[in-house]
Amino acid sequence: MKLACQEQHIPGRTLTDKWAFCLRHGFDGIELRGADGFGFRNRLPELRAAHRAGVVMPSVCPATDHFIGHFDPERRRDAIAQMKSLLSVIAEIEGTGAMTPASWGMFSRRLPPFDPPRSPAEDRDILVAALTELGEHAAREGVVVWLEPLNRYEDHMVNRLDQAADLARATGCDAVQVVGDLYHMNIEEADPAQAIRNVGPVLSHVQIGDSNRLQPGAGHLDFAAMLAALADIGYDGYLAMECGIDGDPAVVLPAVAAFLRRHMPL
Repeated sequence: MKLACQEQHIPGRTLTDKWAFCLRHGFDGIELRGADGFGFRNRLPELRAAHRAGVVMPSVCPATDHFIGHFDPERRRDAIAQMKSLLSVIAEIEGTGAMTPASWGMFSRRLPPFDPPRSPAEDRDILVAALTELGEHAAREGVVVWLEPLNRYEDHMVNRLDQAADLARATGCDAVQVVGDLYHMNIEEADPAQAIRNVGPVLSHVQIGDSNRLQPGAGHLDFAAMLAALADIGYDGYLAMECGIDGDPAVVLPAVAAFLRRHMPL
């Protein structure tokens, strides 16, 4: 397993500065952020230069307010178009993939008015269609699109790994896979370690944060159990920090890398 950190948390002015920090302190990659309005594509000169300098950038998260399961068809089409752009750019810099939730902050069955305007069957049809389109694009580019389950307060459609895995398999496309976020899993999975084992090889990216969505070690998650489960399924991808940081990143990030490596199975 390899360690990555999201770019906004790493000390340094440029990606090459940030990469030098990563190499000094036990990280193996930088997870990028793809700004709304095709902002990631607009960064191509910067990203190409960083890639030529040896910066390892395996993954990108979209930073937008609408996603592939949006209720509005126009917003949904825009989300798909932006995801295709993320996939093409991450492929150009020899990364692995881009991730997306079904939605974020659009609707929760746990908050009023409780009943969404679309049925579960309609949600599924829309998500399978969008993921199939994205998976075909990802396959052409030689990368992966990851579906990320979020907790019940942030999304009403995909909350658990098994739900994401079912949708990924329904596309029939190997380029559609699953990302597990340990913070969301802490809320939604009855047994997070077993949930990892149940989805097996379709899980090919992992984001990490503790139970309070701060850095690993700041909450009460059992990282040893979850890292052992990842080892059991032969996981050899990245553990990418996707969380808040309590303290000076120059101090916190090296401590997190050491903490995680102590808990990795030998």
